[in-house]
Order: sequence, then structure tokens, then C-alpha cells
Amino acid sequence: MLVQRGAIATVTPNARFWRVLLLIVLGALALRVGYVLVAKHDEPRLGDQIYYNVAADQLARGHGFTDPRDGSQTAQHPPLTAIALAPTSWVSERFDPGGGHVLAQRLTMAVFGAGVVLLIALVARTVAGNRAALLAAIIAALYPNLWMNDGLIMAETLATAAVALTVLLAYRFGRSPTWANAAWLGAAVGLAMLARAELGLLLPFMVLPVALFARALTVGRRLLLFVASCAAALVVVSPWLVANLTRFDEPVLFSTNDGLTICGANNHGSWYGSGTGLWANQGCGAYLKPLRELGLEASTLSNSLRDQGLDYIGNHLGRLPVVVAARVARVWSLYAPGYMADYNRGEGREVWASWLGFATFWLLVPFTVAGAVVLRRRRVPLTPLLAQFALVTFTAAVIYGLVRFRVPAEVSIVVLSAVAVDRLLRPGDRAAGAVDCAAETAGGGLAPTPTGASSRD
Repeated sequence: MLVQRGAIATVTPNARFWRVLLLIVLGALALRVGYVLVAKHDEPRLGDQIYYNVAADQLARGHGFTDPRDGSQTAQHPPLTAIALAPTSWVSERFDPGGGHVLAQRLTMAVFGAGVVLLIALVARTVAGNRAALLAAIIAALYPNLWMNDGLIMAETLATAAVALTVLLAYRFGRSPTWANAAWLGAAVGLAMLARAELGLLLPFMVLPVALFARALTVGRRLLLFVASCAAALVVVSPWLVANLTRFDEPVLFSTNDGLTICGANNHGSWYGSGTGLWANQGCGAYLKPLRELGLEASTLSNSLRDQGLDYIGNHLGRLPVVVAARVARVWSLYAPGYMADYNRGEGREVWASWLGFATFWLLVPFTVAGAVVLRRRRVPLTPLLAQFALVTFTAAVIYGLVRFRVPAEVSIVVLSAVAVDRLLRPGDRAAGAVDCAAETAGGGLAPTPTGASSRD
């Protein structure tokens, strides 16, 4: 925004903020595109990338969610990533009919990754003002555990974006707990579930506490607002749920991959030895082969594998606490980072990038803690940010421990670290970024953007 002062046009602080943020986002995009072109240009698809690449191409060719080998119905993963990449596949198909379009899809993920940087900056702006937002954008742009995902055709980039959006809308809902804001928040959670199904845990871990903290409302009204969020989430995911419930032999909700996930997370290879707490194909692949030869379809295979995994848990309950501890330690990079770096190669993450992500994560940990302390002292509610740590820990304990499962918490790590750095940059200014506590009424709503931040930054 330009303000005329005589013949001189000056740029307001708010306009300057958006210009600088745009430059940072463009820099983040350049870094991600460079990473793809240099490190990923000729890299083959690995792990789940194979499914997402093929699914997007099948959608672009008008074949829906089907297996190109036999035309059978597929739902190995929730649909958002494939849907988001389908336009890229459609355009690429015009120039390269029948091609795999891998590089184009990776470049598209790089664009989405730059969008993640923008969303994280907006979350930081909400809790700590413009300068913290710009710092968060810089950290997010450079953070290896974010840009590493943006070079892969996988769900983590869109999942991170969806989590950042839900956190942003959670603060909006906390400030103004209306039906509309509850619905928008629930819809964002539904979108996140379409990226990764376990992000439905955002409803009990984040949305419910935020709703309950709206102390100006009656308990009944708070619960009704939470129900409204759940209903909105259900509306968003219902097309996928209905499609799955009608096209498979056995009931399927988000994915036919849950059986293989449970089987791989619960066998000798993932419960004993150096791979404890991870996922191992020991016994699961061998179990699949004869079922395929029998002509069974995806939902039946999934049910069989799920039963195998659950039976293994029941037969080894004494080992469960050790396995759960290993899973949680792995997701938080507390156990065998070198093994994790080697394991990540199977999904397309370079060993050097994994080590860089490990080092940067531990560099940010003390800043994350300090940022939480700063916001607590400013009386900025922390529930939307801290809920991500609980969600990640629970997910790892129940499923298995991979660094990429930490993406919901990476949003909070970046935001809280930026808050701490912002505070360090102006130690003599105690009022900098201070929250207008009068706005945090007895209703417990989440505080607005810090007063004075725009004019000062």
C-alpha cells in the first residue's frame, strides 16, 4: 500500500512486509527447484512415490484411481496428493503422451513446498508479528526437513501445508469461536486427512482443546462447535469415503494400505534387532504373493495383512513397550540417526540431506523451547502449536517411527524457533511483540496478532 505525502509516495510497513515475504518465498522456491534439478533430475521413483506418480497419471488420463496393469480399483493412500499432481500430469501428457512425468511432478511439489513457507510465515505472524513471520519464512525456506520432502512425489509436502493451514485457522477460531470459523477449521482438518489419514487426530488433539478453552461460552456451546468442526471435516472427506465404501469387496475408509502398514510395523524385523521401531517387509511381501495369485482384490489383501500384524502384537505383548519407545525415539531423532539416514534412502532422501536435517533439527530444539516460553509469557495460547508434538508422538507410538511422520510438528518447530530468534534480536525491547492481553478475554479466546507489530516491523 502506497501513502501519498505531497509528491512522495512511501511504502507502508505492511506493504514492505508482504514484499519481503514474497522475496523469501521466491527464494524458497528457487532452492527447491534447484534441489530437484540437481539431485532429483534422473532419480528413479522409490517407495510411495511410485503410487502417487502413477495415480496422478491415471487421473490425468481419465482412468480414475485404478491400477494401470489390470484396471483394478486402487486406494493405497488418501487422494489429495494424486489429485494435486493430476493437472501437471495432464499438461505433461500433451507433450509426452504415455510418459511418466516424474520430473514435472517433482517440480510441482517444489511449488507446493514454497506455499508451505508462506503458510508457516502467516502462522508466525498471527502469534508474534511481522518480524517473526519473516524469520519463520527464512527458517522454513532453509530447513532441510521441509525442502527434503519437496523433492519427492509423496504426501508430506501437502500434509505440512494442510497442518499449517489448520493451525492458522485454529488461532482464528480461538479468537472468534463462531460457527463459520468452526466449519472452516474442520474443513481444513478434512483436507489434511485427504493428505494423510492420521491427521484426523487434529480433531481430538487440537480442535477439541481449542474449543473447550473458549471459556466465555457454555460447555454445551463449546462441544457443539467441536461437533460442527467434525461435521465439516466429514463433509470434505465424504466423497472419498463413499467411493471407497462402494468400490471394494470389504469396507475401506481412507486407504487399502492400512493392512500392509500394520503388518510391516508388527513383525520380527520391526520388533527386534536394528530395525526395531521402523517398518519391515518381513513376512508381509511373502504373504501377499499367494493372495494375489488367488485373485483377491485390495481390500481383502489389506484385511488379511491387518490380521497378521494384529496377531503378531497379541503374541508378543511383552515386547510392545520396547517397540513403542523405539518408535517414539526414532521419530524425534533420539535413537540411531545413522540407521534412519540409511533407511531414508529407500524413499529417495539422500544420506547427506538426512544428516543435515538431523543436525538442523537439534539446532532448532532449544529455540523451539525458548519460543514456547516467550509466547507463554506473552499469554499467547500455545495449544494449536503444542498439539502437533502430542499428535506426532501418538502417531509414532501406534504406527512406527519415521522422521517424515514428524511433519506436523515441523510447523511448530519453525514457528516457535522464529519467535525465539525474534526475541533475541531485540532484547532491550520488552514491549516488542507483546500481546494485547485485554483481547484475551475471560472467554479464553486465542489472542490476536501482537499489537504494534506491524508499525514496528
